[in-house]
Amino acid sequence: MIRRLVLWLDDRLGAAAFARQALRKAFPDHWAFMLGEIALYCFILLVLTGTFLTFFFTASGQDVVYHASGAVDASLDGVRMSAAYASVLQISFAVRAGLVMRQIHHWTALVFVAAIVVHMTRIFFTGAFRRPREVNWIVGMSLLLLGLAEGFTGYSLPDDLLSGTGIRIAYSVALSIPVVGTWLAFLFFGGEFPTPIVIGRLLVIHIMMLPGLLTAAIGVHLAIVWHQKHTQFPGSGRTEGNVVGSPLWPNYAMKSAGLAFLVFAVLALLGGLVQINPVWLYGPYTPTTASSPAQPDWYIGWLEGILRLFPSWDIRLFGHTIPGPFFPGVLFPAVFLTAILLWPFIESRVTRDDAPHHLLDRPRDVPWRSGVGAGVLTFAALLTLAGSNDVLARFFGVPVERITDGLRVALVVVPAGLGYATYAVCRDLKAGERLPERARFRIRLRRAAGGGFEEEDAPGRAGRSETGGKGTS
Repeated sequence: MIRRLVLWLDDRLGAAAFARQALRKAFPDHWAFMLGEIALYCFILLVLTGTFLTFFFTASGQDVVYHASGAVDASLDGVRMSAAYASVLQISFAVRAGLVMRQIHHWTALVFVAAIVVHMTRIFFTGAFRRPREVNWIVGMSLLLLGLAEGFTGYSLPDDLLSGTGIRIAYSVALSIPVVGTWLAFLFFGGEFPTPIVIGRLLVIHIMMLPGLLTAAIGVHLAIVWHQKHTQFPGSGRTEGNVVGSPLWPNYAMKSAGLAFLVFAVLALLGGLVQINPVWLYGPYTPTTASSPAQPDWYIGWLEGILRLFPSWDIRLFGHTIPGPFFPGVLFPAVFLTAILLWPFIESRVTRDDAPHHLLDRPRDVPWRSGVGAGVLTFAALLTLAGSNDVLARFFGVPVERITDGLRVALVVVPAGLGYATYAVCRDLKAGERLPERARFRIRLRRAAGGGFEEEDAPGRAGRSETGGKGTS
């Protein structure tokens, strides 16, 4: 019966030929090509754990009185808080497997964004964004931006003191936009912050809008990868016109399934054994209170860092005041991310290279690109570090102002220095591969008939005669 059903479907859809060709599609075997799959499996786990948490979360800013479930949250018994924060505490202490699901979800969100960043970094340094893959680079950057937005909205839902401070910063940045900032802030937040409806709006964005956009972007990304020829590193038998690797079935499919189970296992262990985001220690959000230290998740840290490092400048222009947060909170991220988004076209214009590329570069093959990439990564890392300037000040026992001034100097000097050092190393490595054939042999000396020495660097070639006394080597 199954055979007849399959034959009936094939007769109507003609799927057998496509399936046969698809299962034989070759995929390169290099481990670096699995980084994007880690992000995919994290997204699947985020959807599963997020669905579980949604059943028990109350997206409301209405005040309630919390009743503790045990000894851990006893200090919050009788405290007035939002219904959202109370429901997160109930998930953590009263719902079976609620805390482990919360922690798996949070850890997976961190790894999801990290996997996208590492995957995009690999694509950048190997030149996999060049023609004809510029569109997929844009799709990948869109996935990264959507991941940042998804992480921030989810991080803000518990309405604890830490996440509430983050929402307040976002509200202030929105207000700083010239002319339309006040309208945008009131439109999104539903009035002057804090408002009881903002948690509900964040939930809709977090579980409906952004996951839908992420699913669509992932589908487009995979469809483009499938349609275009897969990139590969240079090697024996690999050319611009072929792909050398394992067939999709069974080799690559089994390897990919093994990676998926490994990712799920590691994230489950992290969620069960490593505590993260203990909201019961932070307390409910109150507009008049801000905790210190207060750092967001790592993928938002660079935005926090530029806000802390940028001088407090208010500019009066054309009859309007441009508040200080606009420059680091809106203008800088927009310029920075747009430059990265358009990088394939920038490099193509600089190098005047518009030819199709299916073989990847090594970082040493294009030293200037590697130098730029190292500088940008260092710049982002320093900004992330600046988002913890109060923690650094406490750790080193120095005033926070001194840490801030030092990071401002480092932000200018260190990325440029490390970028040039990377460029120089890659340039020298590349030049070393172009040395003459003779320079790749160790020079051998042998005693000549006349009593001196002669150089011998290749079999059958007469060496150059050198005279020297006894004991010369």
